[in-house]
Amino acid sequence: MNILMVLTSHDRLGTTGERTGFWLEEFAAPYYVFSDAGADIVLASPEGGQPPVDPKSFRPDAQTESIMRFNQDPAAKVALAHTVKLSLVSDADYDAVFYPGGHGPMWDLAEDSDSIALIEAVYAAGKPVAAVCHGPGAFRHAKTADGSPLVRGKSVTGFANTEEEEIGLTEVVPFLVEDMLREKGGNYSKAENWKPHVVTDGHLITGQNPASSEGAARALLRQFKATTHG
Repeated sequence: MNILMVLTSHDRLGTTGERTGFWLEEFAAPYYVFSDAGADIVLASPEGGQPPVDPKSFRPDAQTESIMRFNQDPAAKVALAHTVKLSLVSDADYDAVFYPGGHGPMWDLAEDSDSIALIEAVYAAGKPVAAVCHGPGAFRHAKTADGSPLVRGKSVTGFANTEEEEIGLTEVVPFLVEDMLREKGGNYSKAENWKPHVVTDGHLITGQNPASSEGAARALLRQFKATTHG
């Protein structure tokens, strides 16, 4: 199984002067779920090379087993430092795609034409498309073959308005993930703030927040197995 993980290249948190990027847990947990399942993983980003990690995801209260494992994994660090440029990626080479969150994707992946085309092609091919937390922001302009929004009529989740409000970034982000998913016709649901919540609708898989990253990755594997083995 070949899985593509798409990471942000954007490192500026709006006009705050603070740094952002991808959330480390949302990369590390799925990475090891996939790796332990024997998958071949390729990492990509719009600019290629080392994608920016949100500095806040290094905080002591954000540490998890998967992050600690990553911190002691030289091979994973090398892979992360050498992401493939997204424009060079062919959807045909992969069995599934996974988008970790962090605030960065709200600015670049949500608007990136290569990312949008990738999501549309992978979804149209019936392969699993998964995103967690702010990762579903990458679905903002993605459409199905008939031209309707990718999430229209589908059960989805993503970072909740109440979670964005709790961390004080409602007025900083270019859009709110929950509002966007609803506006595009998605049937949005959520759990309590910071509690795991994963939604699978066919081969579209979404997770609400960092606590949902491992669950979203496992849901992707289940969907892949169901699709390939009937």
